[in-house]
Amino acid sequence: MKTYRERMHYYGRIFTVLGIVAMIAVPFSIWFFSGVAPNVNDLFAGVLVLSVLYLPGGIIEVLTYGPILGTSGTYLAFITGNLVNLKIPCVMNAKDIAGTEINTEENEIVSTIAVAFSSITTVLIMSFGVMMLLPLKPILESELLAPAFNTVVSALFGALGYKYFKGNLKLVIAPLIFVIILSLVAPSFVYNNIVIVILLAAIVTILVARVLWVKKLL
Repeated sequence: MKTYRERMHYYGRIFTVLGIVAMIAVPFSIWFFSGVAPNVNDLFAGVLVLSVLYLPGGIIEVLTYGPILGTSGTYLAFITGNLVNLKIPCVMNAKDIAGTEINTEENEIVSTIAVAFSSITTVLIMSFGVMMLLPLKPILESELLAPAFNTVVSALFGALGYKYFKGNLKLVIAPLIFVIILSLVAPSFVYNNIVIVILLAAIVTILVARVLWVKKLL
């Protein structure tokens, strides 16, 4: 009899393939019904460039977020997308509310529920937003709200980050200084490769935590 995680890997792979097929079906359907075929050379070049840009980040995201999301949560989150802005904050908040620990069966359940409901909520809100886009357009494009839209992600992660920073100040200082220096030295690299920066900051944090633990400072 298969274990829970073995079954989740089995079904997760199936639905991942179905998700990829569904995404590919859209341009192929347009091609079939319109009769307008893409240029093969341009298509290959575009796929190659996007693969070089996003494939390393995708692999890094699995390694970074997989332990937090759990087996089923990882498959569901990567199929539905929007991990950094939505799924991870929802999972971390649900974990704190439920009081579960990462890499436990309890956290696996909590993580999956959080990802599932955040996905459902996103679909409902986006559907409502599409319907209200034209009526609310004058308000959304007003100069008064423009600064808020430009800083909403920073405000979200600032609030979430502070909650964890205040309880782990010894671990926060080194990666924070590292990211600040990197942002000053190579701002374009940080802006265009945020996933790689997250991985580098995680490595710095692990190394610092190891040193502090050996010296019995943690």
